[in-house]
Amino acid sequence: MKVVLFCGGKGMRLREFSEVIPKPMVPLGYRPVLWHVMKYYAHYGHRDFILCLGYRADAIKQYFLNYDECTSNDFTMHGDRSKLNLHNSDIHDWKITFVDTGADANIGQRLKAVEPHLDGEEYFLANYSDGLTDFHLPDLVESFPNSGRIAECLCVKTIQSYHTVQVSDDGKINGIMPISQADIWINGGYFMFHRSIFEYINEGEELVEQPFQRLMDEGLLGGRKYTGFFAGMDTFKDKQMLEELMDREKAPWQVWKSRKG
Repeated sequence: MKVVLFCGGKGMRLREFSEVIPKPMVPLGYRPVLWHVMKYYAHYGHRDFILCLGYRADAIKQYFLNYDECTSNDFTMHGDRSKLNLHNSDIHDWKITFVDTGADANIGQRLKAVEPHLDGEEYFLANYSDGLTDFHLPDLVESFPNSGRIAECLCVKTIQSYHTVQVSDDGKINGIMPISQADIWINGGYFMFHRSIFEYINEGEELVEQPFQRLMDEGLLGGRKYTGFFAGMDTFKDKQMLEELMDREKAPWQVWKSRKG
């Protein structure tokens, strides 16, 4: 199944990186967050990717054109490097289509721009390319075609340390609790679509606004609640937290390293 990845964002809350590279190229360890997302899908057998490029598209193209398998894989070097034997490989069986979808386009218009590359696909996956999870993807892929819906997204709990408050009209606070304990779910950016989604997107529209409202009005939009690990990489603090998990070899999203995965 093809996977559409939205890679055109500037990531203004990660300015120390985003001034020179697009947000999906911000590194986590040896590899950019985009690679971690792609590795997740590849683990479950989905290795045909369509990258919706925008800001600094050249950085993403050059990264894969000059991809070095030795960076994250074991290998044997013979003498003067005239021969390298890789013990395993990351992307040898990946197919990646690079599509320039506009520097300032929103998600809805980026998706419309790659519609021709999805000809013949009844269903496809999509992702914001900046969130990581250990969600068991086959649970969504296997059930969605029988749901009768046109779109479904992963709904997750935020791990941020905000507190929600209940405030009366006279300004009195009647309740306060961590947002992680409140009955509040956010869009995790992991989607599955039926190809008829394109019939619901008009020129200039943002995906989760007008198109999703039309789907909701018709009862055709689903949300799958997931209380397991999910973390977005929106700020430098998020990046530090994710890298600390990697340093301790406790990175839940690296399902390709886990027996459970």
